[in-house]
Amino acid sequence: GTAALAAYWAGLLLGAATFVPGALTRLFVRRKLGIGLLMTISAVGAVLLGYVQEAAALAFLYAIAEALEDRAMDRARGGLRSLLELVPDTATVLVGGSRTPVPARELTAGQLLVLSPGERLATDGVVASGSSALDTSAITGESIPVAVAPGDPVSAGSINTSAVLEITTTAAGTDNSLTAIVDLVEQAQAVKGDRARLADRIARPLVPGVLLLALAVGVIGSLLGDPETWITRALVVLVAASPCALAIAVPVTVVSAIGGASRFGVVIKSGAAFERLGTIRHVAFDKTGTLTRNTPEVTAVVTSPGLLEREVLALAAAVEQHSTHPLAAAILRASPTPTPAQATGVAELAGSGMTGEVAGGIITVGSPRWIAPGPLTADVAALEATGQTVIIVARDGEVLGAIGVRDELRAEAAETVRALHEQGIAVSMLTGDNARTAHALAADAGIADVHAELRPEDKARLVAEFALSAPTAMIGDGINDAPALAGATVGIAMGATGSDAAIESADVACTGHDLRLLPDALAHARKGHRIITQNVGLSLAIIAVLVPLAVTGVLSFAAVVLVHELAEVVIIANGLRAARTPKQRW
Repeated sequence: GTAALAAYWAGLLLGAATFVPGALTRLFVRRKLGIGLLMTISAVGAVLLGYVQEAAALAFLYAIAEALEDRAMDRARGGLRSLLELVPDTATVLVGGSRTPVPARELTAGQLLVLSPGERLATDGVVASGSSALDTSAITGESIPVAVAPGDPVSAGSINTSAVLEITTTAAGTDNSLTAIVDLVEQAQAVKGDRARLADRIARPLVPGVLLLALAVGVIGSLLGDPETWITRALVVLVAASPCALAIAVPVTVVSAIGGASRFGVVIKSGAAFERLGTIRHVAFDKTGTLTRNTPEVTAVVTSPGLLEREVLALAAAVEQHSTHPLAAAILRASPTPTPAQATGVAELAGSGMTGEVAGGIITVGSPRWIAPGPLTADVAALEATGQTVIIVARDGEVLGAIGVRDELRAEAAETVRALHEQGIAVSMLTGDNARTAHALAADAGIADVHAELRPEDKARLVAEFALSAPTAMIGDGINDAPALAGATVGIAMGATGSDAAIESADVACTGHDLRLLPDALAHARKGHRIITQNVGLSLAIIAVLVPLAVTGVLSFAAVVLVHELAEVVIIANGLRAARTPKQRW
């Protein structure tokens, strides 16, 4: 008996040490009542009545529940720690032709880094020389290495897979795209969602209410019956009505879910944003740079009789290599020869086109509004009907061909829209581009609701209207999307290294550009939303069932303690399920 009693006291004191100091500090310093105070009063009262075993069980099991909650928080932050570990300790800087290793945290913008195969990039930069492929899977979730060449931006945490690269840093080692993502996750874990605040609102009056109920049971019962019996029941009521399960029901789920989302490339800024994300029934996409690659490509070439497509492209490239226009870049990429023929006497007419002499002939390249398509008029009309920008190529006034250029849809756009429709989510396209191009691309993507030629304020107004009928998410990546992102139920920025204005205005940021993250993120949020509902419902049901049983004496002190704390363990375990990430289909 003595050994058992000593063990009970040890369990009581060890368990109480984890919550009693905090409860007393909250009461006397912050002048607030808390769940820990209920546990403290219950444990002290049980000891005074001689229920040392029950007091030990109460303190020990409550301490275990608190420890499990802490463990849940730590586990949910695993994704954040893994992001931090993506930054290497050192980087190799090229100074005066010699390579010098320096601590990554000491890097500044403007330095020249040498990134060897197999090494991880310590900060953001732009490729200065060399061509290679970077593995960005740990950051963006994209499984295929991304080819990079001089002029391409590269992000911290990427792994070089093949050739040596020289990279000019554009950010400090302690302030880059990766640390920005970590900061966003930290913000998300620090801010509670609406339901978490609901739990707080329920618990705030519930704690004094429970104290008053227990006091009433003890006083009134003692006046009408055996004081010891009713004081014991009052303590049982105190434990039975404690909202400790309610207090941890939502935060554990939200933090677990946000941590899980960060591991597959979706950064959610707050618990409130996560909960709203789980209610989305309508998605509005920006077109340029979100649904499309934001890189115009040659998609069709029509030639006059007797000419080949490559001949027309080669002549156009010879002139366009002297232009910085995005359409010129598209023609150069499509050119059949890496080095186009040299054109002389090149002149550019802004908004119209260019001319130059190639192989003794005057080559003119420009808009159908400047160069009449002649025999290719029908072909040009057909190309423009599909949303393509058409460039006419002529030699000495004779039309040789027409080149169709379009900012093509991302390869996964149609699959993403189809997946959203399968989830019962309506999809719209919002764009500032012309209606013809917008409708052509929307048809390819499977989007029926198209709104074109919009200004930023028009996008914001439409998104607000959508949100009146159904919770709406706005997906964008540019500065002109910022007002709509801020006004949506949930704003989602594609590419966490894109427009700062878009990221700041958004509630959610996808670290990569693969649109297939979106249906996965929405499914993940809906799952978390269901778990939150389950946990809140179970927490309230426990209180509703245990209190009457405690008042009537059906349940003993030990039984209430056991049921209540086991229920907490169940709620924590259920909340941890929200950390599981969806199995990607791609």
